[in-house]
Amino acid sequence: MEGFLERVEAVNNVINGAVWGWPALILLAFVGILMTCMTKFFQLTHFRYWMKHTIGAIFGDRHVTAHTEDKTISQFQSLCTALAATVGTGNIVGVAGAIATGGPGAVFWMWLIAFFGMMTNYSENVLGILYRRRNEHGEWSGGAMYYLRDGLGRKKGCKQIGAALAVLFSCFCLLASFGIGNMSQVNSMTENINHAFGIPRVAVGIFLVLAVGLVTIGGIKRIAAMTEKLVPFMVIIYLLGTIVIILTNIRTVPAVFVSIFQGAFHLKSAAGGAVGAGIATAMKMGMKRGVFSNEAGLGSSVMVHSSSNVKEPVRQGMWGIFEVFADTIIVCTLTALTILSSGAVDLQTGALTAAAEEVGSSNLMSYSFANSFGSLGSKFIALAILLFAYSTVLGWSHYGTKAFEYLFGTKTVIIYRVVFVGMVMFGALVNAQLAWDISDTFNGLMMIPNLIGVIVLSPQVMECTRNYVARKMKGDTTVVPILSLFEDIEAEQLKRPDED
Repeated sequence: MEGFLERVEAVNNVINGAVWGWPALILLAFVGILMTCMTKFFQLTHFRYWMKHTIGAIFGDRHVTAHTEDKTISQFQSLCTALAATVGTGNIVGVAGAIATGGPGAVFWMWLIAFFGMMTNYSENVLGILYRRRNEHGEWSGGAMYYLRDGLGRKKGCKQIGAALAVLFSCFCLLASFGIGNMSQVNSMTENINHAFGIPRVAVGIFLVLAVGLVTIGGIKRIAAMTEKLVPFMVIIYLLGTIVIILTNIRTVPAVFVSIFQGAFHLKSAAGGAVGAGIATAMKMGMKRGVFSNEAGLGSSVMVHSSSNVKEPVRQGMWGIFEVFADTIIVCTLTALTILSSGAVDLQTGALTAAAEEVGSSNLMSYSFANSFGSLGSKFIALAILLFAYSTVLGWSHYGTKAFEYLFGTKTVIIYRVVFVGMVMFGALVNAQLAWDISDTFNGLMMIPNLIGVIVLSPQVMECTRNYVARKMKGDTTVVPILSLFEDIEAEQLKRPDED
């Protein structure tokens, strides 16, 4: 077994170095900047509007939260399921790993990639609604594979390219569902529970196999029903804990922000080396962990957003903006401030302190909480990681299901779900670093075909955005809505009442 894992690690290192090199990171940033410019900085210029029609609408618009009788899910359920997949160990272990390797400066690059990633995620969701279709069970099926096949594939001379990229994306998504959506999450859960409570990894793995299996086998309706209850609870409790620690160490917060900005451009990384190498490390780790956390650019969350009962593509796109905002700008930032203000990092050098080095990067939040709350703090983080990672596994099981459905048909998805549940035990026992490295690789492989699709179809996103702004924000009643690029679905959606 050990020899097999060593061979897997060697192969993965080669692929990882290729897919997460600077060309891929530049492509990721380019798409975010492109969509931000094409939509006229929508995430800034219409900040109040999209906040009002996302998180604000939860409290005043029953269309957003009302459960559906058909095979669709509510807008709030789609958000919770998407957040379930994104708000996971990347927000705790991933941020800690970025700081440990790239220093405090990695946080700045995480913010930057999230700012532009808001519009990448927005664009993916708009395209997801425009190109979604119903499967034979009456469920919406959407995602990058559909806008690659039916969008890119419609371009002159691109039919075969679109179809090939759609298949590649689906294959990579399947692999990613076992990596970012399963092994890395389960590994973090078992390691932290073992560290905090001394429960054997095998025992934790068996429990998780049962807990995951009972929900995922039931499909999207059962997953959504679970996540809409679990996600708000776990996020609020976790954020309250981080805020308490930050307030306790409030005097160090100014120095923390100084270290973040200096580390992004001047200081050496925790790994050492010349200043230039330190900046490069901070940039790369911040961008990689940022994408790992919010998944903007991967085309993953589109698959659950497309299952929403939403009518307007731009409306669901705005949920994508909020998803990245909540995941990275709020949750990841509070995680980073907690670690940096707790004394785990030398703010002058950007390196971990000796005590923090001893516990390891994956346990930095446990260390930070233990400094303030003693042993209860580390137990709290272990339970937080358990909830975060469990919800991520549930969300990603749906993504993998949709990819499997695209490749092999609706009737075969039970095969995928059984294998997915079985992989939970493998994730509980595999080497932690290998699990994270494999997840990074699968992320990068998913990202490339998806971003190609977004770039090619960016004019459609811009046109749909202009259409919505003219109708909904400026009140132009002469503009004909753009709700789908399929005539039958467009006609069906036009018959529905307005959402506002």
